[in-house]
Amino acid sequence: MTSWRNFFFVLVFVLGAQALFAQNDDFVFYSDLARDWYQAGDYFEWTSTTADNNSANVNVFYRTWGDESKPKLVIVHGFPNSSFDFYKMIPYLEDEYYIAALDFPGSGFSDKPQNGFSYMLEENAEIVDYFVREIVEFEDFALYTHDRGVSIGLAFLGHYLDNPSPAYTINYHFLSNSGMFLPLANLVPFQLALLDAEAGPRMIAARKAQPRRTEGDPEALAYSDIFAFNDGNGALLHVGRYLLERQANETRWLENLRRSSIPVAYLWGLTDSINPVRIPNHVWDTYLNDREVESSYWILPTADHYPQRDNPEEVAKVVRLALSGQVPDRASESEFMRRYGSSRAAEDAVYVGHSKIEELDFPSSIEYTPSGYRTIDQ
Repeated sequence: MTSWRNFFFVLVFVLGAQALFAQNDDFVFYSDLARDWYQAGDYFEWTSTTADNNSANVNVFYRTWGDESKPKLVIVHGFPNSSFDFYKMIPYLEDEYYIAALDFPGSGFSDKPQNGFSYMLEENAEIVDYFVREIVEFEDFALYTHDRGVSIGLAFLGHYLDNPSPAYTINYHFLSNSGMFLPLANLVPFQLALLDAEAGPRMIAARKAQPRRTEGDPEALAYSDIFAFNDGNGALLHVGRYLLERQANETRWLENLRRSSIPVAYLWGLTDSINPVRIPNHVWDTYLNDREVESSYWILPTADHYPQRDNPEEVAKVVRLALSGQVPDRASESEFMRRYGSSRAAEDAVYVGHSKIEELDFPSSIEYTPSGYRTIDQ
């Protein structure tokens, strides 16, 4: 009986996914990259838990890569993009890890309702929980978060830490470029306009009036297709309001890092001018530097806001180092920094060690005096 019940569930799921794909058969792709990404994915249905959304149902797109028997990695994307942001990085990891990524409602190939729908970070954290428990059924996994996804990941982490018996184990936590501490961010007019009831709609209307790309750079063409899918340009007006929720909760969410016992690798593209390096410096010093559990901080000197696209091989290398236990402990990190730094190329990640402020005791037979440097036995 159980096998027939499972077969029926799978049949319903497959037919539902086929019906959903059929609804979008009339969408014209100009990008092979975007079309292939879409056709390789699946959908699951989510019922919104945000009160103002009145239990609306949305279809959520997701993809998996690799061998299910390998260690698991869940990728959480940012704004204004989708899981496609990792299309360059995933090939460097899919032979060693089983990877799962989704497009949150309002993004990528997921549903993008715009009739007053609220795209909440806390609800996105619930979607991640449902995704790993019920859809991909991961029992032990690493979490990689970027941009808006960092806030989702921190909210998700808080729920995990507060659950006395979670259904899974998060074995590692990666964080990448994000305006995760807004007082130190350089918000641009586009972001601010989305929070203005008059300027926002005008800006989005102007964006939607621009003709779609039909040829040219493959990556730009793919993003053009993805934003056009289900009117993703229009959805930006609503998803972009997440900054208000982040501002109200960012300190509480950041505290989850301090109280977490999960190892953390912190990666940052140095040339990001919207989320400058002063953000990770503050977060590292305040929430990660003094933790007892393993924490590492990496600067990617030639990467901008999207290290996974600007330097995907190097980001994959840091992921691999962390998940294979090669991050040094505090006692050996200085030697690691010297050894690693002596052989790194200009575009390679720079390892940042922990700070311990204490008075130095130089092993010297020479001492300083205002009159000059003197040998101690004189």
